[in-house]
Amino acid sequence: MTQPESPALPRRVIPLYAAEAKVYPRSVTGRFANWRWLMVALTQLFFYGMPWLQWNGRQALLFDLEAGRFYVLGLLLYPQDFIYLAALLVLSALALFFFTAVAGRLWCGYSCPQTVYTEMFLWIERHTEGDRQARMRLDREPWSWPKIGRKCAKHGGWLALSLLTGFSFVAYFIPVRELAGQVMSLSLQAWPLFWVLFYAGATYGNAGFLREQMCKYICPYARFQSALIDADSLIISYDAQRGEPRGARSRKQEITPLASGAADCIDCTLCVQVCPTGIDIRNGLQNECIGCAACIDVCDQVMDKVGAPRGLIRYATENGITGQWSRKQMLARVLRPRVLLYGAALMALSLAFVFSVYQREALLINVIKDRQVMARQVDEGEIENVYRLQLINRTERPLQLHLRADGLPGLQLLAQGAESISVAPSSIGTLPVQLRLPPTAGLASGAHPVQIEAQELGGGAKTFTAKAVFFVPR
Repeated sequence: MTQPESPALPRRVIPLYAAEAKVYPRSVTGRFANWRWLMVALTQLFFYGMPWLQWNGRQALLFDLEAGRFYVLGLLLYPQDFIYLAALLVLSALALFFFTAVAGRLWCGYSCPQTVYTEMFLWIERHTEGDRQARMRLDREPWSWPKIGRKCAKHGGWLALSLLTGFSFVAYFIPVRELAGQVMSLSLQAWPLFWVLFYAGATYGNAGFLREQMCKYICPYARFQSALIDADSLIISYDAQRGEPRGARSRKQEITPLASGAADCIDCTLCVQVCPTGIDIRNGLQNECIGCAACIDVCDQVMDKVGAPRGLIRYATENGITGQWSRKQMLARVLRPRVLLYGAALMALSLAFVFSVYQREALLINVIKDRQVMARQVDEGEIENVYRLQLINRTERPLQLHLRADGLPGLQLLAQGAESISVAPSSIGTLPVQLRLPPTAGLASGAHPVQIEAQELGGGAKTFTAKAVFFVPR
């Protein structure tokens, strides 16, 4: 006897990916919003304006990769000066540790290029599509000519700003006047065109579409900030003791002072609406929080309307919130051993970096020994070593130099029959030289340290030295 077939169970599809909900940040005004826009103005004034600044007849900040020269105001750097870039990276890391230990993600909230360009793109978006509710309503509407017009205006503004950004970026590597001439004459070469479009596309994609996803999922800083802060770091905090239990109130209650002992949070969710990453700060500190303080500005405005004191959301420490400390008590704990250690290291390395740049020699001498013949005897029994000098002029003025050798008695330097050489500004000169030692020196065979000196002729009369080795054969 056969068993009746059981009815087929309905298939159930389990999605493995949830689409990211689009975040529509609401515009906000206040003191922290003013600070953000001030940082936008300062950083972009530097970024867009620096390529046009002239210094000593050339671009003030130019990284000429083709020529291997890097101009930073009055400094001329070569690839051999890569150590300065490494030092700057170390200083930047220490500064990041220092400011994060003091007040959390200050860099992310006010100076990070992702935050700065997102603010600029949002400004264009608000002036073409409207504020939060208008943008949400526009996206829900079916396509129409007014909607197409607003979208085209927004993306046109984004593309114009992105192309200007890409042009300014490439202008740090190609003289801006030369680059602008190529653009105006439509004769831009392939590689500059590629990098202008590449950087413009990166700006357009990151600030226009990725936005908070860059901060939440791609940038690694959010992942290790928890190792840099502690319970005494100033972070954006929600005072749950004041705000809970939260709840809505009637309009009449909102415009009158709250009753004594009542919770201050009216659950208006404005702090969520203004957040560029779409989080609820009332749930505590989260990796997604970039420290922009937009929630502080809007919450202070709401507290003013309901007659409650400001600071329901504020910069505070975890210990300060728990112990209900005053602002003075919290600030007193900011200068703790970790911060002092970071600050001392940052100050010491900064001074060492400035001193190193200040003491940097105008001429770098590289002595390259001839490897084919270590040493040889020439006329009258003199011992000769052959070298090639590489003279790197780190200044933008010509150097007239007199060469000599020192370190062994009777040592002579011969340089193509002359002992003087002129090195052009911002250039690298090479010169074959011979060091000769008379047979009466009586030195033991082997290597002997010597030095080659280049004395600047003229008013400065500065002497530059380089170490070398003189070989005496057996």
